[in-house]
Amino acid sequence: MQAAGEAPAQAGPAASGVVTNPQFHIVPVDDAWRAGLPRDADAATRAYLARLPAEVTARADAYFEGGYWLQLWNFLLGLAVSAVLLGGRRSARLRDWAQRVARRPLLRDGLYGACFSVAGWVLTLPLTVYQGFVREHAYGMATQGFGAWFGEQLIGLAVGTLVTALAVAALYAVFRRSGERWWLWGTVTATALMVLVLMVYPVWVDPLFNTYKPVENGEVRAAVLAMARADGVPVENVYEFDASRQTTRVSANVSGIFGSAAVRLNDNLLRRTSLPEIRAVMAHELGHYVLNHIYKMLAFFALILLAGFLFAQWAMQRLLARHGERLGLHGVADVASLPLLSAVFAVFMFLATPATNTLVRTQEVEADRFGLNLAREPHGVAEAVLKLTEYRKPDPGPIEEALFFDHPSTRFRVHDAMRWREAMGTP
Repeated sequence: MQAAGEAPAQAGPAASGVVTNPQFHIVPVDDAWRAGLPRDADAATRAYLARLPAEVTARADAYFEGGYWLQLWNFLLGLAVSAVLLGGRRSARLRDWAQRVARRPLLRDGLYGACFSVAGWVLTLPLTVYQGFVREHAYGMATQGFGAWFGEQLIGLAVGTLVTALAVAALYAVFRRSGERWWLWGTVTATALMVLVLMVYPVWVDPLFNTYKPVENGEVRAAVLAMARADGVPVENVYEFDASRQTTRVSANVSGIFGSAAVRLNDNLLRRTSLPEIRAVMAHELGHYVLNHIYKMLAFFALILLAGFLFAQWAMQRLLARHGERLGLHGVADVASLPLLSAVFAVFMFLATPATNTLVRTQEVEADRFGLNLAREPHGVAEAVLKLTEYRKPDPGPIEEALFFDHPSTRFRVHDAMRWREAMGTP
């Protein structure tokens, strides 16, 4: 019988359908090893982390720490894109061209937003290729060739351009009508757009990149649905999606708002983990739904948006007074000022990153503990979390974790599971 945490025997990816990272492995164990773990949570946690080979830990550290620098480079590149668009009155000229083509303000702003999206995509493409393709292949986590990967980038560009065009048209229509209170009504509009995206993306956008189908494994389906029904989650099926065509990472989610829910796990999770691990992961995801994390997150980000718009009001007033005429900008309600507003918001969100990370990380801890009490699989949690070390630093310092981690670290999550095991007296 397959022990928890052990991947099925495989004769290569093509034969088994299992896609694994050749650079990542965990020392395998059996049920006897787990049963013999010390009761003490600290000692059990050390035993679990000791199963990560030194080269695996070093690679995970390098990958995750490189992400800190990528956050900075993406931020700085975003500012550079805004500077390029504003320089030489390019943004003002684009606005004037859109006015001649579309004539009506709503259509003009939408056309400008579409061009803004395409320009940003083109100017940031070199970093996107490095971050999303070259780097992922270097660390063994990507499974696509460049043609397939770039094709998905083009699909993302088409979707992003449409969404940006609609969002810019809506926002600037609100800005024109709300006068000095543009920041308040901008917050309301941006929050409404965020809700709309949450409703639309799982249904219409995600299927553009992956195929979703009911899970065929009856044992997995029954286990997940039993947990969902026990907590009143309104689902009738469990779906898998073919993430292995893009990545080796394991993942799952429970999406849906306003009384709808969809339980979805990727095929890497289904084929690389045991039933106890799947139960542990899906109990965690169900916890997000039951604990209303999506609504709490929306409320939090509405407050973040409000603070951001207040900051933008202060900054835009001063920047436009000093540079607006030279750049050809006619105030906040002028769509040509979008690159400036984008840069101001980028500064605010970059500075707010530790706060947003802390909120997300706190919700992840809550979902972990909910999942432990629902699935009662502490070893399943620990085994699944070890697999996440493929792309997440396992043992950061406390300040590092507080600033840069939007999920708890491997050590924290394994220790939480082992502490639950110790308190409950389970094997």
